[in-house]
Amino acid sequence: MLHGIRIVEFEALGPAPFAGMLLADLGAEVTVIHRPGAPDNPAKAAASLLDRGKRSIALDLKAEADRCIAEALIAGSDALTEGMRPGVMERLGFGPDHAHRINPRLVYGRMTGWGQDGPRAAQAGHDLNYLGLSGVLFQGGLPGAVPGVPPTLLGDIGGGALYLAVGLLAGVLNARATGRGTVVDAAIVDGASHMMALLVSMGAQFSRTGRGQSLLDGPHWSRCYRCACGRDIAVQCLEPKFYARFLEILGLSDDAQMAQQFDPAQWPEQCARLEALFASRSRAHWSALFDGSDACVAPVLSPAEAERDPHIAARGIWQDGAPAPAPRFDGARRRPGPPPARDGDRAAILQDLSERGLL
Repeated sequence: MLHGIRIVEFEALGPAPFAGMLLADLGAEVTVIHRPGAPDNPAKAAASLLDRGKRSIALDLKAEADRCIAEALIAGSDALTEGMRPGVMERLGFGPDHAHRINPRLVYGRMTGWGQDGPRAAQAGHDLNYLGLSGVLFQGGLPGAVPGVPPTLLGDIGGGALYLAVGLLAGVLNARATGRGTVVDAAIVDGASHMMALLVSMGAQFSRTGRGQSLLDGPHWSRCYRCACGRDIAVQCLEPKFYARFLEILGLSDDAQMAQQFDPAQWPEQCARLEALFASRSRAHWSALFDGSDACVAPVLSPAEAERDPHIAARGIWQDGAPAPAPRFDGARRRPGPPPARDGDRAAILQDLSERGLL
């Protein structure tokens, strides 16, 4: 879908290369400027999956010859991504002003935690910090429990990488219509806060001040339960017709107390009853009991178990031990290219730039 769109990516950690992987999965030509030599951080060494489908060239941005190559890549690209702290790219001489002098149509994507300005802009931070300050982490957990969320998925990826990718694509569309580039300030704290719009849209059903008081974080029908085997089951039957099916399968359709689905005063006792019920049998038992129904119940699987799940397997969501590209177009699943060796595409990249008259 993105065939013909060229993106130059300056090596970074986490959200920025994930956004580049997503765009490469969708068919964009993404060229990563890696630092010369072996990675100086174990996380970088383990991040080759995020480089799948991309091209790699190692450049020393302090060397004049390599700076010329970087400038040629910028001149021939539709977009650029970087994930440095504010001011770092400017100190390297590749900030937005210089990049736009080279290529006025360029969409310059900046991935940070706190954003390009504000009191915390220059501070270090990680996923949980951005979620905590934005108010998102407040909703992560049951009443009385310490908040928690799956690592990286909600902040780095949801509030960061996906917003960077959408921002880049919006900028490219605008540049093609107007001939003018732009700077995309994709801050995780911004994106995470923006994702709360769905909860906020629930109005009185969403609590800004107390956990366990909202429609989705307090009820007995919207939480996970521990089973007899020590594994967990996820229940979220919000709509009355799905809740009715849930009660029917559990044999509780005629239970007067459980019939009060939306009475917050009943939720603690209803939760306690379901905790005892689910704790009486194994996860396998409950999974089989609810399988194929509209009761909105599913097992909580480990990633390894998820790969083997019949639905996940039937859709080919995992390929060769890695998640496959998403979304699909016309139902087809695209198989991405392998991660490149660092600097493995130097000759091809230089030849391409030469043939296009950029170098």
